[in-house]
Amino acid sequence: MIARQDAYVEKTDVWAKLSAPVPSGVISWRQDGKVTARDGKYFARFVAYIEANTVRERLDSVVPGEWDLTLELLPPIPAEDGDGTQCSFKARLQILGVIREDVGTGRDYKQASTDAFKRAAVRFGIAHELYAYEQNWVEMDGDGKYAKPVEDPQLAYTRRYGKARPATVAIPTATAAPEPVAAPPASLLTDMEVVSCPKCGGRMWDNRLTKRNPKAPDYKCQNRSCDGVIWPPKPSAAAPTAEAKGEKPEARKSALVGAEDEELPF
Repeated sequence: MIARQDAYVEKTDVWAKLSAPVPSGVISWRQDGKVTARDGKYFARFVAYIEANTVRERLDSVVPGEWDLTLELLPPIPAEDGDGTQCSFKARLQILGVIREDVGTGRDYKQASTDAFKRAAVRFGIAHELYAYEQNWVEMDGDGKYAKPVEDPQLAYTRRYGKARPATVAIPTATAAPEPVAAPPASLLTDMEVVSCPKCGGRMWDNRLTKRNPKAPDYKCQNRSCDGVIWPPKPSAAAPTAEAKGEKPEARKSALVGAEDEELPF
């Protein structure tokens, strides 16, 4: 009984070490979506991420020789912007007999495989705290292909929100496989509506202002381990149009975020 209890405590300690916050120095930021113009300035949304090597270092330091990764190539899938296809991999990560799987996508095999690896690692709590980050809109020096942020995205985030709150994560066991869920912090600087993911219940990115393809999803789950999306509503043939009811187009107020009286989240 004592040996079994010690083994349980030891495993619990392992999961806690895996899900410990990553050092701030390994967190990077990348632009997510196109630049958006507002009041004569340009802004782009940036998301925090870590490199796959950071995940490997965490695994090798906490469970050296006790983890295994298998990658399975999946059929290509349509790109989110509707332009071509993306590569897709399924990652199967096993740690101390516990298995987590997830799917990653990318422009090429390398990007898709590392994305899948990191997504599977998040299911063990590695870098799960990044999902507690708010939307980070950063001013850009233009709207061209090579536009750059005028302020470091990390500094911009800290100036607006301070440090991100730690997310919660479920400790894996050999008999249960709960999914890690980021604690959704309240938005500080936005009036945009909060929409819950239909799959995991978490918060979603509102892409209606920035998406290039009108047929792309309006909302996408902020949790990178979840593929929850909300598609644009299909026009109803039975619903009369505003023109049919005699209303003038300029008299109508759009109910969508992105109308002239709405604000971007910065």
